[in-house]
Parts: sequence; structure tokens; C-alpha cells
Amino acid sequence: MNDFFSTFADEFPQVRAGLWVTLEATALGALLALVLAFALGLMAGSRLLLIRGVSRAIVEFFRGTSLYVQLFWLYYAMPPLTGYELTPLVCGVVAFGLNFGAYGSEVVRGAINSVPRGQYEAAIALNLSPARRLWKVILPQAWVQMIPSFTNLLIQLMKATPLLWLISAADLMTVIQQLRDRTGETLIAYLVLLAVYFVLAYALTLLMNLLERAAKRRLGLHTGAKGLLRNRRVTTTTAGGAG
Repeated sequence: MNDFFSTFADEFPQVRAGLWVTLEATALGALLALVLAFALGLMAGSRLLLIRGVSRAIVEFFRGTSLYVQLFWLYYAMPPLTGYELTPLVCGVVAFGLNFGAYGSEVVRGAINSVPRGQYEAAIALNLSPARRLWKVILPQAWVQMIPSFTNLLIQLMKATPLLWLISAADLMTVIQQLRDRTGETLIAYLVLLAVYFVLAYALTLLMNLLERAAKRRLGLHTGAKGLLRNRRVTTTTAGGAG
């Protein structure tokens, strides 16, 4: 045990660099997944059959194939086919983004569909364009419902980052594995790894909880199109009385 922690202290800059790679893969993968989730989720609600079909095909493909295989394909199979070789970190970010973006798209689609129909009707009554209806009325309500599911996906993504070790990325898993090989302390090495990932997951949960509370406060009392309609009526009445 002493050998492991002594080596850990000596190699702390390397451990810190590995932790940074893990955080970078998590953040960038989550950002790509979020963009794809909204793109594919909104496409799934399109009136055009072709757009819905493309969205469904992409989602089912990446949900129905293993993340392991997707990661290996990007790193090992794609370079001979395309002539382009991605770094291990980029491969991980792309694989995480595609895989978790596909799952996230179902969260987006379900949350949008769960917004009461009356909100759509009230937004139409306000003569809002489709884009403004979506941005001002539907998404603020749907976003609050998405956050808990997005929290679970974010934590799952973070816990998937040790897969980067399989393609020789210098992430936290790789560094701890190297320390284990040097010291022979298997139990301590993996206990440290478990503790670090638990702390990271807990920190992400707290951050997402803060985001959820902020989203609920922002939504406030005047929720959705009915709130907008009520505000407009109040403004109109006030202007009429002032005249």
C-alpha cells in the first residue's frame, strides 16, 4: 500500500494529466451528444417522413450497436478506409457523442411530446412563428423534464471513459493501470479508481441538480404559452387604461 501511494505522489503530474483527459473526454463527448440529441430529437418530430426516417435510422443504429465496437471501428477500421487517423481522444469524443446522442434524442423527443397540447394551441393563438413557439414556449418546459434523464446519461458517459484505455489514450484509467503494474497493488489501485469516479459522478450530479433548479426558477410562475398570453393581456389592459 505504501509503495502505491508513494509512487502515486511521485507520479502525481501524470495522474493529474490523466484526470484532465478523462474530464476533457467527458465534457466534449457530452457537448457533442447534446447537440446530436437535440438535432435528432427535433428531426423525429418533423412532419416530413424522410427526415423522421433518417433520424430513426441513425438513432436505432447507434443504440443497437456496441459502444466498444463503435470506438474500435473509429480507431482501427476507419483509417484504412478513409486515410484519416484520429487521435485516441478524438475517437473517444466522437464515439461517446454518437452513442449517447442517440439515447439523448429519445429524451428530447419524449420531453417535447409531453408538453400539454394546450401550450401549442395557446402559442398558435399568440400568432407565434413555429420557431418562436419552439424556442419560447415548448423547449423551456421540455428542458426541465429533460435534465434528470440527461443527468443519468452524463454520468453513464463519464463512467464509459475508461474504455479509452483500450485504444491507448492517456486517461485516468491508463495512468492508474500503469501505477498498478509498477507497484503490484491491484486492490488499492482499483479502490482509488473507484473512489475518483464516484467523486466525479457525485460532482456532476450536484451540478446538474443546480442546473435543474435554475431551469425551474427561470420557468417561474408564467409557464409557457399560457403565461405569455396572460402577460400580453395584462400589458394590453394596462396600455388601454393608460390611454
